[in-house]
Amino acid sequence: MSNIVVGLDIGTSFIRCVIGQLDEENRMQVIGAAKKPSKGLRNGVIVNIDAAVSAIKETLEAAELMAGVIVTSVFTAIGGSQVEGRSSSSGVAVDTTRHNRRMEISEDTKDRAIESARAIVIPLGKQTLHVIPQEYKIDELPGYKEPVGSLGVRLDVSVYIVTASTTACSNLDLCVKRAGLNLDGVMLKTLAASIATLHEEEMELGSILIDLGADSTDVMVIFKGSPTYITSIPVGGNFVTNDIVQVKGIPFADAEQIKVNSGCCWIEGNEADEEVIIREIGARPAEQTTRYELCEIIQPRMEEIMTMVKRAVVKHSGLKQLNGSIVLTGGGALMPGIVQLAQNVWRTTSVRVGECPDMGRLPDTNSYFYRSCDFATVTGLMLANKKNASKERTRRVRVKKDDENSIAEGIGTKLKTFFKKFF
Repeated sequence: MSNIVVGLDIGTSFIRCVIGQLDEENRMQVIGAAKKPSKGLRNGVIVNIDAAVSAIKETLEAAELMAGVIVTSVFTAIGGSQVEGRSSSSGVAVDTTRHNRRMEISEDTKDRAIESARAIVIPLGKQTLHVIPQEYKIDELPGYKEPVGSLGVRLDVSVYIVTASTTACSNLDLCVKRAGLNLDGVMLKTLAASIATLHEEEMELGSILIDLGADSTDVMVIFKGSPTYITSIPVGGNFVTNDIVQVKGIPFADAEQIKVNSGCCWIEGNEADEEVIIREIGARPAEQTTRYELCEIIQPRMEEIMTMVKRAVVKHSGLKQLNGSIVLTGGGALMPGIVQLAQNVWRTTSVRVGECPDMGRLPDTNSYFYRSCDFATVTGLMLANKKNASKERTRRVRVKKDDENSIAEGIGTKLKTFFKKFF
């Protein structure tokens, strides 16, 4: 079904799927979603294809059952140490026959400038994932977001090029195909999450998206509407769980459950005295602790992660001043107290947990759980690729109605310009 768009986020701890469908008014509605434990991944890398395929199938089946449709193709994302980003710039003459003549800049001129800027040496084992225009200059005058239609002699463009491991992308493709699906595209994880959670004003002013995953923390800085820096910190939520394992001497599964159900990284008021029971394990009797004691274990590690992110952003991003927001996504952003901790580390109150847009209640439920911050990547994948489904729908409508001449506008006015940069 060409009006169906499916996002699939294959993470280390969980696999998430969201199924969206365009309604008669060309609005995206979520008709199915699922979240299941992941298998066969370590540090975001697929290490057991058969196990990963099994988990993908289980997640897709749950989402299909809710939506009442059969999925044939998906979009997915990649992140962690498998991706890298770098800036590049180049320029071309507007008139290829007479280089000193002012002419109107066309789409062809714009495409030639981008192609020239993307002509860089890609390391062996890497492939280009995105080439995102940041800024255009016309006759050395900066500040142009869209040069087409302006007059000039020379057009220069600065782009941000994202590359990904060829092996990792091939493994993603193989897993999806073995699950009986077609892979329509692979997208940068933090870019997808930003589409679902960031506002236009935040993109323009300068914001930081921090995706707190299980084995890594992925970061993207956006300024003037475009990514300017990406990185991945090899520390995530599993490190917090391991800290609880070491201090309390309990199995990883038990520590994970305690972290999810009772853990916090910033505590105030009466919550500190809340009791937490660690179950009996073998000959070891049940143990009683408090949320305050758990916080003393969790908080130092979460502060370390935030400090590492801040250090990397300050040193490498070129962002001089944060006028936008710090937006937290991923499973780690569900941790109680994460906003207060981030505010303390970054010395700003402009911190929030990312929330996905409202696209309707899930069928047969009163739930909107796809709006949660841990669904940011998979929901962003669906929204980013709404444009393709919209075009297909427009073609079908035009066959039935010759007078129909409008096409969809992406996911809304606030992200229209952003989409044009990488599709």
